Amino acid sequence: MRAAVRFLWNATRGHRLRPWRSEYLRWRIETYSGREAHSIGAREFFRFVWQEKGRLIRFLHWTSQLDEGK
Repeated sequence: MRAAVRFLWNATRGHRLRPWRSEYLRWRIETYSGREAHSIGAREFFRFVWQEKGRLIRFLHWTSQLDEGK
């Protein structure tokens, strides 16, 4: 759990209260879904998170496993 929170904290640096403005997260969404990064606003961000919540949870679980292996 700590690794997941650490990942989210680092990924939203500078935009913690508005994660949809994070260049890093916008780039990740663009490369994953094919949506243009400059067109991702709050609505599109939260729609993506809701639609992909299962995969995002698995990803965060994976990051915690990587962190434990250090």
